Amino acid sequence: MTSLVIHRVTTLDLAVRPIVWAFAEERRADITAHFAEKQRERPRLWNGRVLLGRDAVFTDGHLAATYFETDFASFLAWRDWGFPDTAVFNGFGMGALRTSDGAFIMGEMAQHTANEGRIYFPSGTPDLDDIRDGVLDIRGSVVRELGEETGLTATEYWAEPDWHCVVTKEAIAMIQILNLDMPGDAARARIEANLAREAEPELSAIHLVRGVSDLTPSMPRFVTAFVEQQFASR
Repeated sequence: MTSLVIHRVTTLDLAVRPIVWAFAEERRADITAHFAEKQRERPRLWNGRVLLGRDAVFTDGHLAATYFETDFASFLAWRDWGFPDTAVFNGFGMGALRTSDGAFIMGEMAQHTANEGRIYFPSGTPDLDDIRDGVLDIRGSVVRELGEETGLTATEYWAEPDWHCVVTKEAIAMIQILNLDMPGDAARARIEANLAREAEPELSAIHLVRGVSDLTPSMPRFVTAFVEQQFASR
């Protein structure tokens, strides 16, 4: 995976296997030191278990890949050190909330998170709670992350059937459009009210994207590429 490509697929086959990650084993001391430094900067960082992918294959509207379990410290070091193991990718689901007046909703990550200041759709690196019968449930991951970040439940939006898989050198963002039956300003106010009730919300601000002019450098390229494609097709 090198340059950015967007695949539109209808089915995902993401098996979870017991794989030993050589990078994490060989660089353990360096990884531990790196994470300790990051925790000093952001004490709320937690070294939980996450899932990373490898061996992605796209064929005829279908994505197949293998996932394996590792610790967040190893993932963070791999990310911060420029993705030294190129056989591995961060494959995650994103819920592209679209309002009744055509705006996309994005959240700005709060100061205490590992992605402070970044703006994107509700998402998160998959973890063990997203495994169902040995398979990674990306749809379930999206519903969970969206609920945690915005307070919205699956009864309040309807999901389009396709996944827009934005592939970059180090990631596959599996984006599903979720349609809200409310206009952008009302949706933003609803989410902001939910954030105000939380002691330490993951998001510090809510952004409405009504066109490409609303895109900013704080949005990852896989997000802006998806949005550009969506507005170009209207």
